[in-house]
Amino acid sequence: MSTDDVSRRTFIRTAGGAAGVAGATAATAGTAAAQEEQPVWPSGAEGNGGEYQDARGESEVTVEVGAGDQGLAFNPTLLWVDTGTTVTFEWTGNGGAHNVQTVEDGGPAALDSGDPIGEEGETYEYETSEDDVGITHYHCVPHTTTGMHGGLAVGEDIETESTGGGGSDAVFVPQGARALSVATFVAMASTLGLAFVFMKYGGTITRDEE
Repeated sequence: MSTDDVSRRTFIRTAGGAAGVAGATAATAGTAAAQEEQPVWPSGAEGNGGEYQDARGESEVTVEVGAGDQGLAFNPTLLWVDTGTTVTFEWTGNGGAHNVQTVEDGGPAALDSGDPIGEEGETYEYETSEDDVGITHYHCVPHTTTGMHGGLAVGEDIETESTGGGGSDAVFVPQGARALSVATFVAMASTLGLAFVFMKYGGTITRDEE
């Protein structure tokens, strides 16, 4: 067997193994990125927004009141926090006068900012406690029929579900996972390209003929 034959075969085996590992890594990353645990939100809580934030571990979180193109949404619309977290609802001044209030039988948290107001910069603070553990559906009373609703999940003892990667072809992939996928593709392409060049033009690794 010639030196070039041994070198080429060795390189091809190495390149193939590297490409396989890279492909498996990308597939695993994509699967993990597609899955996310979220609270099981009450029907209608998504409202006009639907933006979700997992803010567990944070002591303070801000929710915009009067978000979106027409100022008729909360942002984030769906929020998960720990007990003891201070949630500050801050008015944007858009969409007219708003308030924050738990819907009737909407959950354990007694959200109530009072009468609707429209001034930019107004705030309403709510500190969550053990009494609020669970999921609360709230809304803006003047705009409840136009879909200005939100959801607040508190604590760990709540029902969750896996979202993403199931019923839709459009899967959200976090930025880090996208970067990993791109890097993996480049590595695979480079490895296979080197394998082609090595096969076509031979290598420089030396070994005695058998």
